[in-house]
Order: sequence, then C-alpha cells, then structure tokens
Amino acid sequence: MLEQAADFREESEVLYELLAPLSEDDFTRPTLFKDWTANDILGHLHWGNMQADNSLNDEARFLERFTAMKELRESGAGMSMPAATKVMMDGLAGKALLEAWREFYGPMSDRFAAADPKKRVKWVGPDMSVRSSITARLMETWSHGQAAFDLFRVKRQETDRIKNVAVLGVNTFGWTFVNRGEEVPAPKPYIRLTAPSGAIWEWNDPSDDERIEGSGLEFCQVVTQTRSIGDTSLSVTGPVATKWMAVAQCFAGPVNPPPAPGTRHMAAG
Repeated sequence: MLEQAADFREESEVLYELLAPLSEDDFTRPTLFKDWTANDILGHLHWGNMQADNSLNDEARFLERFTAMKELRESGAGMSMPAATKVMMDGLAGKALLEAWREFYGPMSDRFAAADPKKRVKWVGPDMSVRSSITARLMETWSHGQAAFDLFRVKRQETDRIKNVAVLGVNTFGWTFVNRGEEVPAPKPYIRLTAPSGAIWEWNDPSDDERIEGSGLEFCQVVTQTRSIGDTSLSVTGPVATKWMAVAQCFAGPVNPPPAPGTRHMAAG
C-alpha cells in the first residue's frame, strides 16, 4: 500500500471538513490567491484529481482531456484556468462540486494505493512516478487549501504529512531553475527543518555556507508559493539558497512569480 495515497486522502478530508459547513454564497468569496474562490480551488483540485486518475488508468483519456483544456486556454483570447476548468466540468459549483470532489478522491486514493509506485505516468510537465503523482495531488490539495483556510480565518492543524510536500520541494530544486531556462546552481543547500511534531528533517550534505533552516511548515509554504519567503522566519544562508528560496516552485507548469511579502496571509478579523 502506498503511504502517500493515504496521506492524500487524509489531507483532502481536512479541507472537506473546512468547506462542508459553507453556504453557497461562501463558495464565491475571493481568496488572496489570485482572487480564486473556493469554487475555483475545488474545481482545480477536482480536475487535477480526475486527470491524475486518467494518467494512471486511461492515458488516452488523459491526453484527450489535456488537449481540450489546452485549446480552451490558448484559443482566441484564451480562458483563465478557473474559467476553462468550469467549462470542462460543465459548470459544476458550490456544494454539488464539493460532494463530487469528495466522492472521487476516496476511490481514487484506493486506486493509487494499489498501484506500482514506480510506474511512470504522464502529466502536464515531465512524466513522473505514481508515487510522485499522488504526492503532487497531496501538495496541490494542501497548498490550494491554504487560501481557503486563510479566507475563513481557520488555523489548520498541521501534521507530519507535510513532509511529503517538503520532499517534493527538495526534489524540485533543479526543476525550479530548468523551468525558468536557467542553469542549475551548485551546490544544493543543506536543509534542516523542524516538523510539526518537533522531529528534525534533513536533506543534502551539512554546510554552513549554503543552508536553509527553520520551520518545515514555512519551507513548504515557500516552495508551494502560499507565502513569501519574506513573511517567514526561515534562516537562509548562501547565494544558491537565497536564489532558490526567492523563486522556488515545486509544481509543474509555466513559471509562476512567487507572492510579494504581505500579499498572502490569513484574512483580518
């Protein structure tokens, strides 16, 4: 059984519990993430889950749906991601979307749990392993969910499940630069993070010259671009570490500029 699949399901359940009590109007309130609403977030997550499931079980369907979405995004004036997703899902929104998302991610997690974790599957960027695919779904659920937690002023109870996000962040060090058309700098910084449980997570060779140290939660927020590095207390030492944390992007797709300091945070009371 693939542990990341169970973690994905549990992280999805945490977000469901936040959104289940909402009124239909609440689903249309803009967040501080590009003014996306809860509808936009859920649509993005549900679409991504369905496509990840297609990549595992029906590659032809994945490619057909990918092409249809790409045409919506690129034809004419082009649609925004949320608008194109809404079209692809026939306008599903609100509580109906919430329940459709939940009814899908449960069985989907079971299918990933039973799959060969090393099997290669397609995605919008490079092909990846099944383990990486479901980890990416967990990361998307956790990171996009942050905007909803911020909007509704709820502090999420973080667990060591976010180590999955941290691992993805560490593993995409090179991708951040390749995606920007830049040479990958060296050496990789030493990373020492404190988990929500208090455990210590470490990656790469110890170094006093190139290192990132501090909260595992804040590191995950930076690499997923839910917070600016300037709004964290992470200790960043060295030119490579500093450059990386300024532009870190652990998700596939085109280059996204990280948020400016003070632009993504919990809504005021």
